[in-house]
Amino acid sequence: MDISKPLKVVSVFPKRRQDLLRWDGWGYKDCKFVCENDFVSFVGNRYPISGRMENFSDWARELFNVNVADYNPIAVQPTEFPEVVGNKAFLVGLSEAGIDYSQDGMDRLVRSHGQTLTDVENRRKHTYKRIPDVVIWPNCHNQVVQIVELANANDVVLIPVGGNTSVSLASTTPAIYDRTIAAVDMTQMNRLMWLSGENLTACFEVGIAGQDIERELGKLGFTLGHEPDSHEFSTLGGWIATRASGMKKNRYGNIEDIVVRVKMVTGNGVLEKKFTAPRVSIGPDFDHVIFGSEGTYGIVTEAVVKIRNIPEVRRYESLVFSDFDTGVQFLREVTEQQLQAPSMRLIDNIQFKCAVLLDPVASWYTAFVNKLKDFYLTTVCGFNMERIVAVTLLFEGDAKSVAHHEREVYAIAKKYGAIKGGEYNGKKGYMLTFVVAYIRDFAWDMNIVGESFETSIAWDKCITLSANVKACIRRECERRGMKYFAVSSRVTQCYDAGCCVYFYLLFKHLDIPEYSMKLFMEIEEIAREEILACGGTLSHHHGVGKLRSKWYPECVSPVGVGLYKAVKKELDPKNIFAAGNLVRGEHQPKEDKP
Repeated sequence: MDISKPLKVVSVFPKRRQDLLRWDGWGYKDCKFVCENDFVSFVGNRYPISGRMENFSDWARELFNVNVADYNPIAVQPTEFPEVVGNKAFLVGLSEAGIDYSQDGMDRLVRSHGQTLTDVENRRKHTYKRIPDVVIWPNCHNQVVQIVELANANDVVLIPVGGNTSVSLASTTPAIYDRTIAAVDMTQMNRLMWLSGENLTACFEVGIAGQDIERELGKLGFTLGHEPDSHEFSTLGGWIATRASGMKKNRYGNIEDIVVRVKMVTGNGVLEKKFTAPRVSIGPDFDHVIFGSEGTYGIVTEAVVKIRNIPEVRRYESLVFSDFDTGVQFLREVTEQQLQAPSMRLIDNIQFKCAVLLDPVASWYTAFVNKLKDFYLTTVCGFNMERIVAVTLLFEGDAKSVAHHEREVYAIAKKYGAIKGGEYNGKKGYMLTFVVAYIRDFAWDMNIVGESFETSIAWDKCITLSANVKACIRRECERRGMKYFAVSSRVTQCYDAGCCVYFYLLFKHLDIPEYSMKLFMEIEEIAREEILACGGTLSHHHGVGKLRSKWYPECVSPVGVGLYKAVKKELDPKNIFAAGNLVRGEHQPKEDKP
């Protein structure tokens, strides 16, 4: 099937996104955790975990000394907003060009941030220091060109935004007070421009969200296969800007493997290859300058991507191992033999228990079966329930290939003493990813701070890294007098040479929430130093943003910083893309508040 004319897609993002999505946290307004009669439930029918969590209250009380009955969300939608820094000539230019824009306070606020705890707390407490002065909605590439020309002519800062799902402060409005800041909301640029079934390629405008891509391609029998944790709300442009990775990268690749060609509007013109081909040798690939540039070089408008036929079979499974180290060894051997399932993720003991507790209340029969499973694990297999871990698996392909693939993976699992945990647990583990941010926001309202950070590491250092970083975090928590906290890790992506490791820190608020935030930032910074000392990277797929920019120079070398600045000067000589991400210097914004 071929498509030669642009097709408009119904976007998950209305222009007034605050009508559908939460302004004070993550996700849809009609999906959330609630407390009723000392029980926790998840309401809304968009996710498979809807229902009452029978054991969640006991877990929160035991681990964090928190009574869920005291849950009391306090967020109140603001009515006053930071004053607009005006630029009449710029707005007149937008109007004359027929480009839609808004200076409504809530429109500005919901595009001023990402999804770090700092972002969420600033919105709930109304402590944001700077938000955009205007929100712009371009509807095509040519309008983006006009916007950039107007910004160059009027000294306006442009911050391209999509789903605002960043967890690195990359989309958080920079502290620039002497220039107008415009948030360029790309989400209405979401057309499927063309599709070639013969070449298995398609071109999209990059404001399209992940779930919209899959829905539209699915109607035509295709899939992109890129599913990051933020898949519902993050956009193709955001994936390119951060060098994103998806849960099924073993089959479909990371975003740099999926994208064939990129079109970007810079301060010095349009950067784009004049061809679409599988590979060329004509000097450096300038598309790879765009990947990971985090909005500092220009605005990506369109991208040609690889697509695949929808797989005939999609099967989930889970495997239970005796401990984390054994799980890592299993992943390493599967990878060494080039047998990775499309998604293959190891969760440690704390996350294993949490996944069980986040199951809606079961029938008496299911509860009875679960008791038998516990007996089998501890008595027959000799597993320690305080150490067991799980690997969740997703297989895709034609029926024959998937069956063969499963047999080979399960044969390796048997060598490491694993037992199957069942398809239900595998699918639940995969889908639970999409509600983690809901859990984090709910926990915050129960006086529990919770956040994650990630890295990539060579295989021979993975186990040591996990142990050292966890020990470092525990030590710092104890040194600060914290009595109720939990530290957890998981391996989410596997490569020939190493893997991606996530860390999670949860602790009970101290008496002053602002102080708790300060403590978290201090501990995360020390943990990041430990990660780097153990040989881990600054980020695997979250990016650098403003949050980790202090470490960027030591990670890429002074020469690397100089190269970044040279490219910045060439593509954006007037510094209109002054997001303040990656590197600070002569071409980055000043943060002197008047």
